[in-house]
Amino acid sequence: MDLGFIFWDLNLYFMLKIGLTGGIGSGKSTVAKLFEVLGVPVYYADEAAKRLMNEDEELKEKIQQQFGKETYNNGKLNPAYLSSIVFNDAEKLALLNSLVHPVTINDVAKWMQQQTAPYIIKEAALIFESGSQELLDKVIGVYAPAPLRILRAMKRDNVTKEEILARMNKQIDEEIKMRLCDYVIKNDEQEMLIPQVLELHKKFLIFS
Repeated sequence: MDLGFIFWDLNLYFMLKIGLTGGIGSGKSTVAKLFEVLGVPVYYADEAAKRLMNEDEELKEKIQQQFGKETYNNGKLNPAYLSSIVFNDAEKLALLNSLVHPVTINDVAKWMQQQTAPYIIKEAALIFESGSQELLDKVIGVYAPAPLRILRAMKRDNVTKEEILARMNKQIDEEIKMRLCDYVIKNDEQEMLIPQVLELHKKFLIFS
């Protein structure tokens, strides 16, 4: 991936860029909110991707070219239709990601340039899958056992266990993902989250 178009000013160069990732139902959004309470700017990549798929005209055109005009209704993304295509076809899902990820990476780079905090966080499910760890200094993984993640996701999304397992199978194995991370926060309902977040917060302030 050619990232030469991204301009890094001095403030961005010295600011720590932290990734935050985890599997479905791990609770990474909950952890991100705790960092926000501490005053840390957080970029939510999945939410940004949905926004860009609705607002970026060039991206919208590419999606329609690849997946059909039905992917949009009156200029707005039809997520149910698009999901019915890509989540049953690994190649088409990879194609969609290849269109969306570069646009999202460019968007987060622009967002980072606007920040002045000692460090920032990019929260995303597919940090390693998208290759965006190359733009980050450190990556935090949020870990929870698979049975607990499945129960959380079923309750949150009101879907079946089979649907959750199908989503999980499209991501890097959780154990492998955690080994790729620099730090791991356990969200297994056995260890308290806040002390783990505070410990990393203090560490990142020292590093910055």
